[in-house]
Amino acid sequence: MPLSDYINQAQYPIENRSFRQACKQSLQQEGALVLPNFLQENVIQAIVDEGNFKKESAYYTQSSHNVYLNEIDPSFPLEHPRNQQVNSSKGCITDDQIDKDSVLRRLYDSSLFKAFLASVLEEEGLYEYGDNLSSINLHYASEGQELGWHFDNSSFAITLLIQKSEAGGVFEYIENMRDADAGEMNYEGVSDVLAGKAQIKQLAIDPGALVLFRGRNAIHRVTPTQGNTTRMLVVFAYNSKPDIALSEAARMTFYGRLE
Repeated sequence: MPLSDYINQAQYPIENRSFRQACKQSLQQEGALVLPNFLQENVIQAIVDEGNFKKESAYYTQSSHNVYLNEIDPSFPLEHPRNQQVNSSKGCITDDQIDKDSVLRRLYDSSLFKAFLASVLEEEGLYEYGDNLSSINLHYASEGQELGWHFDNSSFAITLLIQKSEAGGVFEYIENMRDADAGEMNYEGVSDVLAGKAQIKQLAIDPGALVLFRGRNAIHRVTPTQGNTTRMLVVFAYNSKPDIALSEAARMTFYGRLE
């Protein structure tokens, strides 16, 4: 099936060089790119149906962590922003649980879609993970579940919002909060964020939106879900090199298993 059966290609001509350049500039300037109504309505519904069918098979986690996603550093007090704990909780369906004929897999594997992403992200190419769990993940956030403030370890994230909660579930961020490559962690700025004293940006995201986000230096979170409707979010994970697997420690933390 052509990619136009899945995405609104008339609105988003992802093969067009000028369109790719405009997307790249927007991502560079804002640290985030939101393409509303990227997916066709019937495609959104197909993913919702698959997600609802498999929800009971999801692996649910609840954890506390610091915003840097590192182990506690005993050289700092526990209340220091380097160590201060926040909460995250979610359910997750892994790549091996996604149907072989799922529209998610067809989109993820599309050479045109990957070429578009690579161009916007300024990567030479994008490759699936070397393990059988990490490439496509479907996340569930039921009432009260949230993603606490953190920085990503990877340089980019690619997500599709599939189902919005009745309230809450808001993506909040501040770009350029640290410079990880230079080792500048900006503890003072992070302290203000954790204390609710910083000016926060929000992304307006509705079902069917494709979001590209650079979260390595941008602190971000998703506020707790409110209401009876589960928030569903797809994460498309790619690597810039082939045959790279997520670490065993990370797989056990996120998925509760290695394979």
